[in-house]
Amino acid sequence: MKSLSEIETTAKRASRAAGYSWGIAEEVGKSIRLSELFGFPAIKHLNQYYQNKKKENFEEIKLINKINKSGGSSFCPIILGINFIDQVKNIETLKKCLVENLAYPLLILPFLSRASEIIGKKLLLSFDNCKFLLNFNVSISSNILDKEMSILSKKVEISFLENEDNFSDQDWENLYKLAEDTFVEETDSLKKGAAGAGLTDND
Repeated sequence: MKSLSEIETTAKRASRAAGYSWGIAEEVGKSIRLSELFGFPAIKHLNQYYQNKKKENFEEIKLINKINKSGGSSFCPIILGINFIDQVKNIETLKKCLVENLAYPLLILPFLSRASEIIGKKLLLSFDNCKFLLNFNVSISSNILDKEMSILSKKVEISFLENEDNFSDQDWENLYKLAEDTFVEETDSLKKGAAGAGLTDND
């Protein structure tokens, strides 16, 4: 089994050989490492993308808008991912953005995951009946298992989710009331034994 360090280094060098700058290649290496760590076939999709990149002229998104349409060629997922991280605080104000005709959409996953951490909000990525919930770069939840993902998606939607509790106020109140049974009433002896409460200086 290849180590995460090997994965990152090889992805970075391959990206430089594919024509990207060392700066972009480094970002790709980090992202592919993250995807593989989360269990997604990033190496497979990156390899296929670079093979096709030799033959096709993928379009690059410089400024990400609410709706992004290609001029004919499909969009490059790597440039989209890097620019998404750079522009995420502005994109967040849109609440949602749409990208049409995106090549190898799986490759933008780790970039969105890192963006989620930057803004402190969960992101929802949807394409071709696949959904991915990106949780602050800690985990990625999805509705797919051992499913072959497409190499081209006609419609990719990225939504910014508001931070909300996953439980009701009543559930919280009930649990908190139970937790109150562990509270200890403060007494004079507890005050004297608390940290920093000693009367003598041992220095």
